[in-house]
Amino acid sequence: MALRKIRTEEDPVLKKVSKKVEVFDSRLHMLLDDMKDTMRASDGVGLAAVQVGVLRRIVLVETEKGLQFGIVASEPIELPEEKLVLPLKNVIRVANKEDLKQEKDNEEKSQKALVDARKIAEKLGLVMNFIDASFTFDKKQLIFNFLADERIDFRELAKKLAAIYKTRIELRQIGVRDKAKEIGGLGPCGRFLCCSTFLTDFNSVSINMAKNQYIALNPTKINGICGRLLCCLNYEDQQYKEMKKNYPPIGTIIKTDELEGKVVSHNLLKGTYTVEKPGKILEEVKIDESNK
Repeated sequence: MALRKIRTEEDPVLKKVSKKVEVFDSRLHMLLDDMKDTMRASDGVGLAAVQVGVLRRIVLVETEKGLQFGIVASEPIELPEEKLVLPLKNVIRVANKEDLKQEKDNEEKSQKALVDARKIAEKLGLVMNFIDASFTFDKKQLIFNFLADERIDFRELAKKLAAIYKTRIELRQIGVRDKAKEIGGLGPCGRFLCCSTFLTDFNSVSINMAKNQYIALNPTKINGICGRLLCCLNYEDQQYKEMKKNYPPIGTIIKTDELEGKVVSHNLLKGTYTVEKPGKILEEVKIDESNK
């Protein structure tokens, strides 16, 4: 591979229109390899072909896990800027036969690495529950995810794995929510787990969110398969808070021309609340009527 000269903004080539890539041949593969080495040597996070003087619509982006292989999950969609998770990453190329073969080889070797890691950890007396192992697409990094009850000193394990696989080893101690994200599955709603499909971060979730939404505090109802509170409790919590501003608090004594009693419950979806009148008679009141 070769390091290429990066063109600066005064270079006229940067103002020219790059050509669309119709065929991904061996020359373009070589160009991508050169771009990758050039980008890394310059401590960059992205590089376009035109920046090294080649007028082709090719980009290369380094993710936090290095070069990755992925599958398109949906058709192109338009999103408002405030909903974008920045910075956006560019696709390097559509996978070809060689890429598919490489990815299959990576998966097979990752499974072997997982078996080796478990055996070595056991010999070293390390109590680690390995979840998975994966190579980056270019095999420059081998990543292991594991669970453990306490902090693990895995330096000796990393050395032994590096000696076997001749690449950078990263061991990540994750939590139960991360485990669910990595493995995937179905939630109580019957849909694929949010964390394994579209969530990028785990936001704070509290039991007060369930209370605010009048959800029964039954662990089987409010906990996900990870054993922690459902992430989706966070989705509508703010909306419930806004809606409840129009309601008299539970326990409030109200008196109007038509009724008098104590507010005992809310039904935000119906837009009503229930009043207990003298003699323990319950009456449902629409929120718009009570505000008149």
